[in-house]
Parts: sequence; C-alpha cells; structure tokens
Amino acid sequence: MEYFYWKFTKPAIEILILWIIYYRMLAFFIGTRAFQVLKGMAYLLVLFLFCQILGLDTLNWLLTKLFALSIIGMIVLFQQELRQGLARLGERSFFSLGLEEKDRNLIIAELSDALFRLAKQKVGCLLAIERTVKLETYISSGIALDARISSELIQSVFLPVAPAHDGGAIIRRDRIAAIACLFPLTENPHLSKIIGTRHRAALGITEHTDAIVLMVSEETGEISIAMEGRFIPVVNKERLINLLQDILFNHNAVEKQ
Repeated sequence: MEYFYWKFTKPAIEILILWIIYYRMLAFFIGTRAFQVLKGMAYLLVLFLFCQILGLDTLNWLLTKLFALSIIGMIVLFQQELRQGLARLGERSFFSLGLEEKDRNLIIAELSDALFRLAKQKVGCLLAIERTVKLETYISSGIALDARISSELIQSVFLPVAPAHDGGAIIRRDRIAAIACLFPLTENPHLSKIIGTRHRAALGITEHTDAIVLMVSEETGEISIAMEGRFIPVVNKERLINLLQDILFNHNAVEKQ
C-alpha cells in the first residue's frame, strides 16, 4: 500500500519542485530578453507532456532532442544574465544593518532635500542605493569617495560645472561610496525610443541588481525612483520620504504604478 501511495505521490512532488524552480527563474529574469525564451520553453514543456500522455513517439523524440539543445543554447546566449545571477546569489550586504532610526531619518532627509533642490534647478541626478546585492563592480568603474551623505555634497557632485557630474553616484549604508560610476543600460525592448540615457541607466542597474535608483530628469526636473526595472514617479517630498522608508527599512511591497 505504501509503495502504491508513493508511486503516485513522487511524480506530484517532483512536478511541484520543478514548477517552483521554474517560477523563481521567471521572476529572476523578468524584464530581460531571457524572460521571453523561458516563457516559450514553458509552452514546449506543456506540449511535451501532452505528447507523452497521448503516446506520440515521433514528436516526443523531437522535443526531447530540442530540450537538450536548448540548454546549451541558453548557456551561450545568456552568459551575462547567468553571471549576474551567480553574483546576486554570492554577494550579500544589508543596507539597514547597524543604522539607528535617527540615522535613517537623517539619511532620507538629506537625500530628499538634495533631489528637490536639484529638481528645482533642472539638474540631472542619478543615485543608486545598495541593498542586498553589492555594487562593487559599479563602484570600481567610478571615483572612490567614501563620504558621509549630505545634501550639499550631492548637489555639488551633480552640478554641470563639476568635473565628475556625469555617471551615477552609489550609496552604501550612510556613505557615498563612489561618484561618476557607469551603470548598464536597460535591454528592455518595449521601452520608448525617446527615453534618454540617464533613464536607461537607472532602469539598467535595477534589472541587474536589487538596488534602487533616485533620479532627477535634466529635461523636465521630474523626480523618479527606479526599482525592479520600472519607474515610480515622485510628486512631492512627503511621497519620496514615505517611499524610501518603505523600500529601504520597512521592506513593504511598493504599489506598482
């Protein structure tokens, strides 16, 4: 009886485990070119199961060979995504670790003040905040700073007359780790062609890491938060402060807009 029970339970457990792994892969690659390929493979997998149930041996054989080739093809085509995934698994830090509430509030106040002052002057700004995935690669592409966060310093970095105003700044805990950093541009094919380089860089680093990016548009003076490959518009300082509290310290889900 136990053997009979396990004979039918084992396939169900295996299917559940494989589905969870596949779902996590889809969630990880969402917003990248690999996402559409994984969706296509899901349809092929369903077709493969139907062929097995119906006993279609020829189609079954073809799909088996196709899956074997697709594994090799994915390794070749998506080397960059795989490297990023391994980096995200291996590099961990915690933004809020060791920061008291008054320090958190001070950091958010300084960031908010800097962004709105820059927005008023229509000065472009790109600030990436490190969360659980270390941004060491991007820090090394810029100029090391390691200075305490302050509104005045941020403003001076991004003024057009400043020699290091191009690129982005990276914040680690309560420090500005580096400035003039190079961020990867988004590979989202659905993004409007009129979106500028600063917007594409803001989205790009959030597709590769779990960082959030604070951005001021040089053309419009609008403030946005980029996270998980999408933009969240910021209409006033209170909204920005609440979002930063939720994202960085309360770990609440932010409503998609």
